[in-house]
Amino acid sequence: MDISIIVPLYNEEDSLPKLFEWIERVMTQNKFSFEVIFVNDGSTDNSWTVIESLQKSSKNVRGIKFRHNYGKSPALYCGFQAAIGDVVITMDADLQDSPDEIPALFSMIKNDDYDLVSGWKKKRYDSKFSKNIPSKIYNATARRVTGLKLHDMNCGLKAYKNEVVKNIEVYGEMHRYIPFLAKNAGFSKIGEKVVEHRKRQFGETKFGLDRFVNGYLDLLTLWFLSKFGKKPMHFFGVYGSLMFLLGFLAVIIVGTNKLIAIIEHVKAPLVTESPYFYLSMLAMILGTLLFLAGFVAEIVARNSTERNNYQIEKKI
Repeated sequence: MDISIIVPLYNEEDSLPKLFEWIERVMTQNKFSFEVIFVNDGSTDNSWTVIESLQKSSKNVRGIKFRHNYGKSPALYCGFQAAIGDVVITMDADLQDSPDEIPALFSMIKNDDYDLVSGWKKKRYDSKFSKNIPSKIYNATARRVTGLKLHDMNCGLKAYKNEVVKNIEVYGEMHRYIPFLAKNAGFSKIGEKVVEHRKRQFGETKFGLDRFVNGYLDLLTLWFLSKFGKKPMHFFGVYGSLMFLLGFLAVIIVGTNKLIAIIEHVKAPLVTESPYFYLSMLAMILGTLLFLAGFVAEIVARNSTERNNYQIEKKI
């Protein structure tokens, strides 16, 4: 199969028929063999009923229904696991991503041998102050931290080699940093393509300003995991040992000064009256705690997790 198109969605019943009709037209014109995997992320409207109707009318439609709302990353993860196409395309369900971009994205993967191609919505129709400006700041920070020169890291319209999506783990809200995940997995040929951004026709955006705060927290998490995820002791152990050593040396200095004062019969305050004594003890305690955190992190890192175990109500 040429293409798997993954569409995560939440309450998009009005846009789904139009979106699939548009995708089907583009696929037919370009003679692609394809599948569209709609991942219903716990919608409370009639989105699943619409997906079932589309599946009955076309063998190219597949559907995954979550029991409740998990978020975009879990939806993409399950879609990635189900995809069988040589090239995997992800796009949003709100008609703001244009299916007309798919042939060019497909060509960049198949003919130009990119591992991943991320869309860049250069001209946007979102609110300037609530989305455009924060997005520019966020992307500038992401470029600096990840080393990837992408203008729109979080663009929903992306193309991948199938082997890329099978070798990355998207969880939590890490869908914002899929290119970085791919880079860390060893897929280094990552490109970018300017794509059309369309005005939303139905409903309203599902993302608020909190996504930017969460985005920065996730970026810090990914940076740490990429540096120390496999060997957390290298971070906690080094800084813990260093802090403990500094505290221990400080205690020795404070104690030595007290001994010298006793030997020279000079009246000196008690060791416990010196603020440096408590700072030294604090440094030793913090160092010990960091060192122990490193051991705990090593144990956690060596055990599998259930973070991508989602309740799927139905598949079609």
